[in-house]
Amino acid sequence: MLKVNGDPLDWRDGMTVQDILDVRKYKFPMLIVTIDGEHVSKEMYSSAKVPDGANVNVIHMLSGG
Repeated sequence: MLKVNGDPLDWRDGMTVQDILDVRKYKFPMLIVTIDGEHVSKEMYSSAKVPDGANVNVIHMLSGG
């Protein structure tokens, strides 16, 4: 079991950051993702494995002027 932004999500072996974004339907182009407090770069979303029990935070960055 994972926590994504404080909400539970079932974990599966080999789960990546991109899998979580797909399951949660996060499509916003400007995201900041951390796994247990460690930043994950956008280039690593498809390869960064998420361990069981991890705390994942996905922050939607907003900009304007």
